[in-house]
Amino acid sequence: MSVIRLSRASVGQEEKDAVGRVLDLGYLGMGAEVQALETELQAALGTQHEVICVSTGTAALHLAVSCLGLGPGDEVLVPTITYVASFQAVTATGATPVACEVTADRIFIDLEDAERRVTANTKAIMPVHYASDSSDMAAVYAFAERHGLRVIEDAAQSFGCERDGIAVGATGDILCFSFDGIKNITCGEGGAVVTGDPALAQRLRDARLLGVERDTEKRYSGQRSWDFDVSEQGFRYHMSNLMAAVGRAQLAKLPRFAERRRALARRYRQAFAGSNSVRLLDFDFEAIVPHIFVVRVNAGNRDALADHLRAHGIECGIHYKPNHLLTRFADGEARPVAEAAYAELISLPLHVELAEAEQDRVIEEVLGFLRGTPNA
Repeated sequence: MSVIRLSRASVGQEEKDAVGRVLDLGYLGMGAEVQALETELQAALGTQHEVICVSTGTAALHLAVSCLGLGPGDEVLVPTITYVASFQAVTATGATPVACEVTADRIFIDLEDAERRVTANTKAIMPVHYASDSSDMAAVYAFAERHGLRVIEDAAQSFGCERDGIAVGATGDILCFSFDGIKNITCGEGGAVVTGDPALAQRLRDARLLGVERDTEKRYSGQRSWDFDVSEQGFRYHMSNLMAAVGRAQLAKLPRFAERRRALARRYRQAFAGSNSVRLLDFDFEAIVPHIFVVRVNAGNRDALADHLRAHGIECGIHYKPNHLLTRFADGEARPVAEAAYAELISLPLHVELAEAEQDRVIEEVLGFLRGTPNA
């Protein structure tokens, strides 16, 4: 029995040729290929915002928090259901992530809960585009304006999506994308920060290269800075030409990738629409390009369903354990909506290479198992 993967990259000859081209050029570090990807990403987003490519999506988040000057004593509001990277990116600066409740229908940051967590130390809010959805961002920006906060959108899962009819990333304060091996497009690893703040963009460019001032311009022309100055904390977070070459090949495939992911999500929704055992989250698959497909099942059945699927060669996941339940971020306070969601969430296979016959097998096993359970 073949194993149905939860997620995987879709790469082919184009990516191999792109890597070979960079290998033949002989310079694998950050250079013109990275600059070209940044330009192409900016065009794909249809924005004048600046795009700064980095080594990972987590590096993008860390740089965003760091380059805003946040540190010990400062607080950032973050939904508790997100990958731990969101929280670790904040603590890496010395600032404190404040775990907020989520909404039951979208697993998005609950702004009513966030409101009561605002203090004089709150400096930013980091909404997470859970399962690629960011449809409630207008309310987040109104909240941020009311409290004088910067907005760092954790858009790790939403490259290629739209919001209010335009590309996610075309507008906004600061957005952080991920291009790791299983995202909507991949660079193998990689990420990007997008911002319309020119001063912040320059700090980000310098900080990704260990704080060496204006080194980006040298790298793009195939040179290095030898007589330079450093005045701020920096990190080795730049993207390499090899990664950018893969990303450029992937970006050209995004329209096909996006349609395939949406088509698979629509098939799932149609299959589960009449089920009382499977509850769907409230997402618009005409606007988003789903990175993961998440459903809710009765808490008493979720783990048994996961075991059943794995026993039948179907990978599944749980996105994510609430961060306030992790030892590092525990504060002793319950978040009942998030905890109830965590007990019910299960992610089903979704990737460009998923065949419809494989998806039908997933659907059949999910519905067949739940029909035989007393609590479904």
